[in-house]
Amino acid sequence: MKTTNFNITGMHCASCVVKSEKALKKVPGVSEASVNLPLKQAAVTYDETQASEHDLHQAVKSIGYNVSTKEDHNNHLDHGASAGEGGSHLHQAEAGVAKKKAIGALALAFPVAIIGMFGLEFGQMFYGYPLSLWLAVLLGAIVILYLGRQFHLGMIKETRHLSPGMDTLISMGTLAALGYSLWAMASGENELYFEIGAIITALILLGKFFEARSTGQASAAIAKLLELGAKTAHLIENGQEREVDISAVKVGDIVLVKPGEKIPTDGQVVKGSSSLDESMLTGESLPVDKKIGDDVFGATININGALSIRATKVGANTVLSQIVKLVSDAQTKKAPIQKLADKISGIFVPVVLVIAVITAAIWYLSTGNIAEAFINAVAVLVIACPCALGLATPTAIMVGTGLGAERGILIKNGESLEKGKKIDIMIFDKTGTLTVGKPTVTNIVPIGSIDEATVLQLGASLEKLSEHPLAQAVVKAAKEKNLSLTEVHEFKNLAGKGVQGKVDNNSLMVGSPRLMKEMNISITESEAKIMALESEAKTVVALAQNNQVIGLIAIADTIKPDAKEAIAALGKKGIAAAMITGDNRRTGEAIAKELGISQVLAEVLPQDKANEVKKLQAQGKKVAFIGDGINDAPALAQADLGIAMGTGTDIAMEAGNIVLVKGSPLKAVEALALSRLTFKTIKQNLFWAFAYNAAAIPLAAIGLLSPIIASGAMAFSSVSVVLNSLRIKKRGGRF
Repeated sequence: MKTTNFNITGMHCASCVVKSEKALKKVPGVSEASVNLPLKQAAVTYDETQASEHDLHQAVKSIGYNVSTKEDHNNHLDHGASAGEGGSHLHQAEAGVAKKKAIGALALAFPVAIIGMFGLEFGQMFYGYPLSLWLAVLLGAIVILYLGRQFHLGMIKETRHLSPGMDTLISMGTLAALGYSLWAMASGENELYFEIGAIITALILLGKFFEARSTGQASAAIAKLLELGAKTAHLIENGQEREVDISAVKVGDIVLVKPGEKIPTDGQVVKGSSSLDESMLTGESLPVDKKIGDDVFGATININGALSIRATKVGANTVLSQIVKLVSDAQTKKAPIQKLADKISGIFVPVVLVIAVITAAIWYLSTGNIAEAFINAVAVLVIACPCALGLATPTAIMVGTGLGAERGILIKNGESLEKGKKIDIMIFDKTGTLTVGKPTVTNIVPIGSIDEATVLQLGASLEKLSEHPLAQAVVKAAKEKNLSLTEVHEFKNLAGKGVQGKVDNNSLMVGSPRLMKEMNISITESEAKIMALESEAKTVVALAQNNQVIGLIAIADTIKPDAKEAIAALGKKGIAAAMITGDNRRTGEAIAKELGISQVLAEVLPQDKANEVKKLQAQGKKVAFIGDGINDAPALAQADLGIAMGTGTDIAMEAGNIVLVKGSPLKAVEALALSRLTFKTIKQNLFWAFAYNAAAIPLAAIGLLSPIIASGAMAFSSVSVVLNSLRIKKRGGRF
C-alpha cells in the first residue's frame, strides 16, 4: 500500500469534496481517499499492484476537476523550504486572481445597480429602450458571462457528470436573471433584473476573494514551519570553510554554526559550546545549553558560541521535516464529524434544486406573476450554496494543528482532536513522564566513623564497572565531586541485586537491603534510616565492607519542574489524574502525594499497562494515556487518546495520537485544551453553517429575502466560518 498526496484545482464547496472522494474510491485498489477543501488537496492510500497515480489523477479529471502535481505535498520533504514557499505562493496567487475578479465585477456591477434600482434613463432610444438600459445590459452581461464564467463552466462539468454543486446553483441563478431580463425586453415587459445577476456575481466573487485570503492564512502552518529551516550552511572540508546550499550537506559532514545563525541540519556537537533557542521545536523560549556530544536539531538558533556539528540526519529525515509531515498529514485527514457534514453536503444541492423548482411553481400558481416566481426561486438557489459546510471542519483543524506545531504539540489527525475534547481521566506513566527519568544521588549516609566522601568514593569505584542506571548515578555523583576512583579486582555482577569486588584487599559489596540480608550482612543499625528514605520515594543501596554496612546511598528519579502544575491544571478542567508505575506502592504513593495525584496504579509490568487502561474504559471512562512511546506503546494504542512524549530521535513515533516534542507534562494539558478549543470551534462552524441554510432557504422561498441580500449572506457565511477558525490562533495563549 502507498499513500500519495496531490492538489486538485476547480473545487469550490463541500459537494466538490464528496464527488472527488467518490471518484477516487471507485478506482480499484484504493482503500482510503480524503480530500481537503481549503488545502485543495487529496490524500489517497492505494495498492500499487492495482492502481497508479495516473489512474487517480484520471479519476479526478473524469468528473471535471484538474490535478496539479507541481505543488505535490511530497515535495515539501524533498525540497525543503522551496516547497513551503511554493504552497504559500499558490494561495497568494489564488487570492490575487480572486481579488482582480472581485474588483472588476464590483466596478462594473455598481452602475448596473444604480440604473436598475433607481430606474435611471438617459441617452437616445434604441429599439424602444434608452441608452442607459442598453449600458446596463452590456455591463451586466460582462459581469455575469465573462467575470463569472468560472461558475458556468463549472455547471457544464457538473451537468455532464450528473453531480450538481455550488457552480450549478450560482450559474442557474445568475443566468436566469440575465435570460429572464432579455426575454422581458424582447416581450416589452418593464420588470427587468440585470442588476440582480450582476450584483449576485460580484458579491459572490468578493466572497471568494475573502475566502481565498483567509483560508491562505489558515493553511500557512506548513509554509511557516518550512521557512524556519536554514537555506545555507558553512561546510568544513580539509580545514577550509565554504558556504553551500543546505541540500549539499550529507550525513557525516562537519558544519560550522556561528552565533546568531540557524543550525542547518540535525547533528551532534563535535567542537565548542553554546546555548540554543529551541522554541520552534518545543514552544519554550528558555535557551538550552549544548556541549560536545549533545544532539542539536535543524532550524534551532545558535545564540552565543561557535559550534562545529557533525550532520546525523538530512533532508526528509530531520526533525523539522518529520514535524512538517505530521502536520500536513493531520490537515489532510478527516475528523469523523467532518465526514458527516460531507455526506449531508452530497445530497444538499439536488434537494435545493427541487426546492427552487417547487418555489417557482407555487408562486406562479398562486400569483400568476412569473417575475415574482422567478425572483424567489433565484433567491433559494443563491442562498443555499454549501461553501460554509465544506470549510467548517478543515479550516479549524488546519489552524488548530498549525498552532499546536508552533507550541511543540504535534496532533496526528482530526480524529485526535475530536477524542481530546471528551477525556475523563489522564493516566501518566511515572518514569520519564512525571519524573526526569534519570536517577540522581540525593543522600549519602555514613555508618560508623567513615565520612560521606569515602562512602561515595568506594561505592562509585565498584559501580563504575556496572551499566545499571542506578550504578551510573552513583558514578556521576562521584565525578561531580571530583573524587578519584580506585581500581577494583575480582568484580562480580549480582544480576538485579548489586555488585561486589575487592579494593585494597577489602571485600566490598553495593546492593539493595534485600541483598545484604541474603548475604547475612546485618542492616539492623541502619534499618530505620532505610525506611525513612524509602518513604520519600528514594531507592536505597547499602555499601558493605568486609561484611559490615558502612554507608547508605539514596537515589531518586526527580520530579519534572512542571509536573505538579500540570496535575493542578487538569483538576481545574475537571479531568482526573492517575499515575501508573512499575515501582513498589510505597515509592509510587510518595511521588503521587507530592504531585497531588490520588489514584496510583503501582507495581504494574509494562505489558499490563494496557489492561489497566481497559479496566477504566470498562467503567465507562474516556481515558488519555501519556507515556514515553516505547514500552508504553500498547497502553497508548489502547487508550481513547494516546499522548506520546517525543524526543529528537523519536519525534514521528507511531504510538500515540498526539506527540509532545518537549517531554513536559504541562504540554499534555495544553494538548487537551487545544483539542477542546478546536472541536468547540468546529461545532460552532457547523452549527452556523447548518443554521444559516435552515433559516435562509425558507425565508427565500416565501419571498422575504431578495436574491441580492441572499448572495451577500451566502458569501458572508463562508468567510465567517474561516474567520471563526482563525480565532483559535488569537486564543492560542489562553488555552
